[in-house]
Amino acid sequence: MKPIALLLLSALASPAIETFDVVVYGATSGGVVAAIAAAQQNLNVALVEPGRHLGGMTSGGLGQTDHGRKETIGGMSLEFYRRVGREYGKDIVWYFEPHVAEKVLKQWTAEARVKVYYGHRLREVDALKKRGGRIREIYTENGAGFAARVFMDATYEGDLLKRAGASYTVGREGVAQYGESLAGVRPKDRSHQFDFPVSATGADKQLLPGIQTGPRGELGAADKKVQAYNFRMCLSDDPANQVAIPRPANYNPYRYELWLRWVEGFRKANGRLPRLNEMLIVSRLEKQSKTDINNRGAFSTDYIGASWEYPEATYAQRAVIWQDHIDYTAGFFHFLQTEPRVPAEIQKELKRWGLCADEFIDTHHWPHQLYVREARRLVGDWVMTQKDIQTELSKPDVIGMGSYNSDSHNVQRFAQADGSVQNEGNMEVRVAPYQIPYRVLLPKKKEVANLLVPVCVSSSHVTYSTLRMEPVYMIMGQAAGLAARMAIDKNVAVQDINAAELTGKLRAMGAVLEFQEKPR
Repeated sequence: MKPIALLLLSALASPAIETFDVVVYGATSGGVVAAIAAAQQNLNVALVEPGRHLGGMTSGGLGQTDHGRKETIGGMSLEFYRRVGREYGKDIVWYFEPHVAEKVLKQWTAEARVKVYYGHRLREVDALKKRGGRIREIYTENGAGFAARVFMDATYEGDLLKRAGASYTVGREGVAQYGESLAGVRPKDRSHQFDFPVSATGADKQLLPGIQTGPRGELGAADKKVQAYNFRMCLSDDPANQVAIPRPANYNPYRYELWLRWVEGFRKANGRLPRLNEMLIVSRLEKQSKTDINNRGAFSTDYIGASWEYPEATYAQRAVIWQDHIDYTAGFFHFLQTEPRVPAEIQKELKRWGLCADEFIDTHHWPHQLYVREARRLVGDWVMTQKDIQTELSKPDVIGMGSYNSDSHNVQRFAQADGSVQNEGNMEVRVAPYQIPYRVLLPKKKEVANLLVPVCVSSSHVTYSTLRMEPVYMIMGQAAGLAARMAIDKNVAVQDINAAELTGKLRAMGAVLEFQEKPR
């Protein structure tokens, strides 16, 4: 019998290769729809997922769909929400339970005969083979290999596009790079900030936990920081369907000292305590006893500043960051429910909630997906920027539409010159419904000619903050699936397909390509 080390080396040296027409890496909602769309075009498709679940955030706690103008959602993206609706005996449902979303995605992939590979994570080193500017094979850590004519990177992180040699960026561009007025370090806005002075230091004169040691940066300047991540918590107020929110092993109530100071400042400024909906966004799902909990206010479930290293981190480093986000969030709810200094009115309200006993069974009822709002972003020959969501709304190679706000969560929390604390990076700017071009999916042809990217698309930070919505990922995923068929049929690079023909195919399949406002 060979020693384990030798078996591992053998697996790395000689992966067992399976061959497909299309390989989609990453079973986010965009990846699942991309795989189904390609399979419906009679292609042999593998959906290769590092984890154990389908759907990313769509099945990972984000039950309150960020839909923007619903009239802009069509094609397979709209079909998903209709399929969810059928699970509830309705025509369409936008706010759903996580397990229902995953059930729908599993059924849909099975119908399309997509072959799904769970627990297959791309190697960090020697991850693929390229020849002639094309990816030929990719290799996963468990010794598997996949060959295909077209590959897709549908991860939130952009791990395949990096290893394939495609250009990308992380963080925020400055104002000057693309002439974007919303770019770079932002001035104080009207929401998610400290609206009254709160000291940044404790009794020991040291910065309180969660406040960075470095400066904010100059307004409009670029940086390599990314917006805050969090977990979208599916909680229940039904005692018959509750599991207690766990107390982290490393729990320290001082981690949330700044929250207590914010509450006291709020009381002084407003003559009352903050209400629940001023501390958290509590969105009831189709099953009314369950919620999608999201960040709200100056100090909430967003773990500001803890996401900066995640995009470029090793897998081991990401695991540490991921666990730190779990500990922060579980600790925050434990603090709110048990800490004697939390005002009794607030504590009574928070004690009503627990984890859902019927959700996320294999992850101890905790969401299986961290909300990676932004990581790597592709830099193709064309980059979508602020003008494309505000003034230049039409595109000749349109594949779908977006309409959600340009929405970035806070990027950093810093001490101001006067010793008070402030958040920076929040951006909530309305956009007109805009067309999304095929070009956002494309790496530079000279770098890789058979890779499509329907999630970490070629856009600036400003524009990604509206594109990064789950229905839009599905819209772009459908286009990627059809584009793969066209590239294979013509034996051309994905950059060289007939984009007008792609637009026509999508239109025939019910994609929404022009905005038509419905009467209210």
